[in-house]
Amino acid sequence: MNAPRSNGAALVTGAASGIGLAIAESLVAEGTPVVGFDLNSEGLEKAASRLGEGFRPCAGSVTDAADVDRAVKAAEVHGGHIRSLYNVAGGLRAAPLHELSEEDWDFTVDLVLKGVFLCTRAVARSMIAAGAGGSIVNISSLNAHIPLYGGSAYAAGKSGVEMFGKNAALELGRHGIRVNTVLPGLVDTPMAGFITASEGIMNEFRENAVLKRPALPAELAAPAIFLASDAASYITGTSLAVDGGYEVGSYPDLSKY
Repeated sequence: MNAPRSNGAALVTGAASGIGLAIAESLVAEGTPVVGFDLNSEGLEKAASRLGEGFRPCAGSVTDAADVDRAVKAAEVHGGHIRSLYNVAGGLRAAPLHELSEEDWDFTVDLVLKGVFLCTRAVARSMIAAGAGGSIVNISSLNAHIPLYGGSAYAAGKSGVEMFGKNAALELGRHGIRVNTVLPGLVDTPMAGFITASEGIMNEFRENAVLKRPALPAELAAPAIFLASDAASYITGTSLAVDGGYEVGSYPDLSKY
């Protein structure tokens, strides 16, 4: 049986698959109303059919301020006000930097960094107006700390997400809003498919990784939800690496693949 619904809704970006979907599933299971926001409308509808009335789909782009405002309004209606935001949406167009086009740089950085800014700004305004505080959790990446061959735009954008989270925590704390950041390592999601499908990369990963395997999306959902919960009421402006210890190992040289 689901627990009683919590006070306020959660807005989860990138909720059609991977970490975002895992977060939405866990929140709905505990009784939290969720609005899932993603460009993948088909994936959102599949999630809605499985998760039931607690999950409301909202298709749109995190890089479009009008779409973001629409998702925020949907969350306000669904839960009365917004209690938490999970900035999960991400992606990349990979290429060595000397071959990377300006268009692909802009696409990647806009998606992973500008999208976090737009969603955080809109939700912060909503939370401040409601006067009930709240929590924001950003999903950055271990590549905020460790470079990724072919992923200069992604690593730069994710580094920006980590510092943006600290700055947002500084500015929003006076309004009772906490902001924290999770840095995943390799996670078995569709976005990481180009890595997990490569036998060579995965063999090297297992040689170097402390826990010898990628994470499951649910293993990222749990710490993210913890950081947004009352159990983490005195935690803000921090970064939590959830990487199976990979940062203390060594990263594969993807240039070989």
